[in-house]
Amino acid sequence: MSLMQLYIPTEVAHDTVAELGELGNVQFKDLNPAVNPFQRSFVGEIRRTEEMARRVRFFESQIQKEKDVVPIRPLYDSAPLVTVGPSAAHNIDELDVTLSEHETRLVQMNESYKTLSERTRELVEARHVLRETAVFFEKAETQQTDIRTSFDDSSAPLLQHDDREQQYSSTLQFDLEFVAGTIDRARISTFERVLWRVLRGNLYMNHTDIAEPFIDPATGSETRKNVFIIFAHGDALLAKIRKVAESMGATLYPIDANADKRSDSLREVTARLEDLQTVLYNTGVTRRSELLRIGENLARWQDVVRKEKAIYETMNLFNYDVRRKTLVAEGWCPTRDLTMIQLALRHATDESGTNVVPILQELRTNKTPPTFTRTNKFTEGFQTIMDAYGIATYQEVNPGLFAIITFPFLFAVMFGDIGHGFIIFFAALYMIFNEKKWARQELDEILGQFFYGRYIILLMGMFSVYTGLMYNDIFSKSLHIWHSGWDFPESNGITFAVPNGHIYPFGLDPAWHEADNGLVFTNSYKMKMSLVLGVIHMTFALCLQLPNHIKFKRPLDIYANFIPQMIFLQSIFGYLVVCILYKWSIDWSTQLTEPPSLLNMLIAMFLSPGTVDPQTQLYPGQGFIQVVLLLLALVCVPWMLCTKPYFQWKEMQMIQGQGYVGLGHRNGAPRESTDEVLEIEEEGNGRVIVEEMEEEHEQHDFGEVVIHQIIHTIEFCLGCISHTASYLRLWALSLAHAQLSEVLWTMTLEKVLGFSGIFGTIALVMGVAVWFTLTVCILCIMEGLSAFLHALRLHWVEANSKHYQGEGYSFTPLSFAKLDEKE
Repeated sequence: MSLMQLYIPTEVAHDTVAELGELGNVQFKDLNPAVNPFQRSFVGEIRRTEEMARRVRFFESQIQKEKDVVPIRPLYDSAPLVTVGPSAAHNIDELDVTLSEHETRLVQMNESYKTLSERTRELVEARHVLRETAVFFEKAETQQTDIRTSFDDSSAPLLQHDDREQQYSSTLQFDLEFVAGTIDRARISTFERVLWRVLRGNLYMNHTDIAEPFIDPATGSETRKNVFIIFAHGDALLAKIRKVAESMGATLYPIDANADKRSDSLREVTARLEDLQTVLYNTGVTRRSELLRIGENLARWQDVVRKEKAIYETMNLFNYDVRRKTLVAEGWCPTRDLTMIQLALRHATDESGTNVVPILQELRTNKTPPTFTRTNKFTEGFQTIMDAYGIATYQEVNPGLFAIITFPFLFAVMFGDIGHGFIIFFAALYMIFNEKKWARQELDEILGQFFYGRYIILLMGMFSVYTGLMYNDIFSKSLHIWHSGWDFPESNGITFAVPNGHIYPFGLDPAWHEADNGLVFTNSYKMKMSLVLGVIHMTFALCLQLPNHIKFKRPLDIYANFIPQMIFLQSIFGYLVVCILYKWSIDWSTQLTEPPSLLNMLIAMFLSPGTVDPQTQLYPGQGFIQVVLLLLALVCVPWMLCTKPYFQWKEMQMIQGQGYVGLGHRNGAPRESTDEVLEIEEEGNGRVIVEEMEEEHEQHDFGEVVIHQIIHTIEFCLGCISHTASYLRLWALSLAHAQLSEVLWTMTLEKVLGFSGIFGTIALVMGVAVWFTLTVCILCIMEGLSAFLHALRLHWVEANSKHYQGEGYSFTPLSFAKLDEKE
């Protein structure tokens, strides 16, 4: 990475930043950290682009709310809008005016549509009220008065004037007034109870349901309502009814008691409703036409607005040189891309129609550059896994390169099965064949994650097929590719294995799948294999310390950390791996002693060093070698603990013994003010020199160095034991995967394979469907995710902790291609 400085004339600044944004390989620094964001040079332009972005978001939200889908033309199919060159400012002004006009028209149509919808809803409710009140009055006219009769003497006084009442019934008319309207159906029962208590029962109420729902034009929610009519006597009671109705959200409508007037009102409301619905339909058609025109250009507008905002936000990071009337910019870029950047600057000058070329110069600096790792679609997923643990320090060994092999291999050790490997392999292959089509689509979160890691899944499937061949395991069954090394003769009803002289050339002999002690054998084999692979993986990770120490010129760390750590690891666990391989190489059927337990051997190596039982001895001279290895491991602990603090203490004593420090430098090292440095300062690069001074190596107190080394030593020694045991997860998950696959086969397919006839065919088809579905869902997806997480942990914790610093920061250049990802 190189730190570059740009002198950009103000008239080509916009086009220059736009060209570098298209190139996407420059990370600009903020040269105005003390300036408030609202006081920077291009605040007005940013506010303008934000207003344009708000309008574009408003258009997008309106299109999404539309019931019928409004097609949005994709960006690759849209004509580009020129935003660089002499006509750039004019085009942006036109775009601003266009967006403003579209927004104004759309807002007006939305308000008109909302007003018309509310008026239509009111007329619909009024029509329902008129109809239901007419029905009620018609029923009331046809009903006859029921006269209460009773043979009880106590009721006689109530009926003694019945003849007089009937005499005046034809001429007497009660003056009852009523209130009619609509109310939410959920509130009708509460409405009744409140009126009954407020009016103390002095009312008559009738209500009926409105079948069709009312839709709110703003929210789109449905509301169910009822028509009610309430009879009461007196203005006071009617006033109370109106207040209660309005407080509960009811809508009241003035309904005349005269039938002819009600009929005229109904005809008038119906006619007005028809006219209003026609106007509402035409407004909706006009609004949709406006949205269709917006959808034709929405993607292009979004792209332009995002780019313009990013350009002006980047220009706010620049410093304005009043003397030269230019913008001064600093930023990081890959060293090998400097030529491309210079060509881009020349192209921006040609596009703008001026002859003033931006000036680029590379600066010398001691500041730590950002970490940039070039990836492609194949390596991107693996690098993302490592970056999730921590961004590598600049020029540190990148473990993502080695994870391309180690990650899918450790996954496959836990997932090894030929059939399951082929399933996930072909699933990844399908995603790869359709990657161009899927890359243009908006996938959901889960499917998007699988598609992003399609090449990881591809390699995991390939390695799973390989380890499945090693385990000789396909859907819990074995393959008889070559001649087995065992025969199974039967004697006295007992079947036992007899070697026949053949050696199975690749993988596990299929005879072990049929043996009674097959689980015991594979259990022991996979447990030892996981330890061997774990120690090899940790040793490789520890070896990656060496190029880091050499690159960063830390020879003391090689002698004080790397060498003792390697000796400590190999003297205990490397020795255990050698013993495992040696024990595998011996034919114990020809030996006089039983094969020793390596776990007991390792425990006895610490508890009783130098003492080995002849009955459990693995090789001659075992006791002496174990004592030597144990002493080496013990020596490594004070070696790691004391060597580095001692040499750093000696270095501090030597510096303090000189008796003087350089003037003008607070950290004790003199500042070299050479002619070249002074010339750079005169050219306006004093900021760079100051930042270099501020980022010198930190001076630590000796006590901090000792504490750090003690923690590092204890962490490594205990970590060697816990991390080695952690690799036993390879054995545990592999065994669990194989057993679960066998159980699934036994519980599904094995039960239907013995059936015959049409019933057997149906049962077989159903059994295969159930077995395959469970295999994909449980064994491939759930078990696969479990193995993936365990492989991730082995890389993050067990491997990366041996060498990986991860103290860098990511290279985040100005790139228009990544603006969509950020949003």
